[in-house]
Amino acid sequence: MSPSKKAYAAAGVDIDLGNRVKGTLPKLLASTHRKEVLGKVGGFGGLFAIDVKRHPKPVLVSSVDGVGTKLKIAFAMDRHDTIGQDLVNHCVNDIAVLGAEPLFFLDYLGTGKLEPRVFTDIVRGFAKACAENHCSLIGGETAQMPGFYQAGEYDVSGTIVGVVDKSSMLNGQKHVKRGDVVLGIASSGLHTNGYSLARKIFFDQLMMKPKTWVPDFQNTIGDELLKVHVSYGPLVQRLLRKFHRGSARPVHALAHITGGGFIDNIPRVLPAGCDVVIRKGSWDMLPIFQLIQEQGGVEETELYQVFNMGVGMVVLAAQDQAEAILRFVRKEGHAAWAIGEVTKGSGQSRVV
Repeated sequence: MSPSKKAYAAAGVDIDLGNRVKGTLPKLLASTHRKEVLGKVGGFGGLFAIDVKRHPKPVLVSSVDGVGTKLKIAFAMDRHDTIGQDLVNHCVNDIAVLGAEPLFFLDYLGTGKLEPRVFTDIVRGFAKACAENHCSLIGGETAQMPGFYQAGEYDVSGTIVGVVDKSSMLNGQKHVKRGDVVLGIASSGLHTNGYSLARKIFFDQLMMKPKTWVPDFQNTIGDELLKVHVSYGPLVQRLLRKFHRGSARPVHALAHITGGGFIDNIPRVLPAGCDVVIRKGSWDMLPIFQLIQEQGGVEETELYQVFNMGVGMVVLAAQDQAEAILRFVRKEGHAAWAIGEVTKGSGQSRVV
């Protein structure tokens, strides 16, 4: 077997190295363990037994995503410890809008040459975010594909599976109504969307380098762009436990402000007869978005369709409970504002 292994390694795929690197996984993933996980990492499939006592009518909720060209910033900065967190948190937020609790996560990493340090940093990020979201990392795939990626580059994607009891699912099409208040919860920055345009603005138009210090940020532009995508999953679970009691359901819908910004994401949870009006200037815009707005040369209407502009999640709440919900979100440590309202319309979102 030795000659064939050496030949494969010479061709760019080092199976032995892959096995050695993956041998560190059990220790890295220990913090993500949940009692429902069966078996161990490394099997042909991950095993997870749903607790039907907690969820008598369980509905599985899944999502798959990547982090896009934010990876280019990680490559340029040679920082790989945040990318895994970004991916997990993005996926958690996508299922949180349905009221789902994350159960387990699976990752995919493709690269031309496996670098142990980079691999460990990425997986450590996955594990950190999974532990923070009470979500098990139960499996994944690492592919060595020489000649497929540029030197020093890789791609990551992930799949999350969560659960919500059928009676507790959030359904904006059913519950959103005229007069509801739109609450915006702060983002940490671009999160994982708009990086192709942001890179063009900062590095091509403004001639910055990834390590250019920006006084308004008190940070380099590269580190500012690598700020970790906020997870709203734990907040959403606490919010629903606090306010959804008996027949009371004051949280009518949630929308994750990802690619498509306010314009394309909010309509996904609106009934056909309602619009949402978002009012500019009703929240504290982060300096990075102020710079993009002032010097990017992009039409303002497009900015609100590409970027989150400082708001990563919106809550469409019953008018009589909106202030209480806002106070609760702030008490939980998230900056938040009333940023708009639901009006009569045709299922659209407008920024005015």
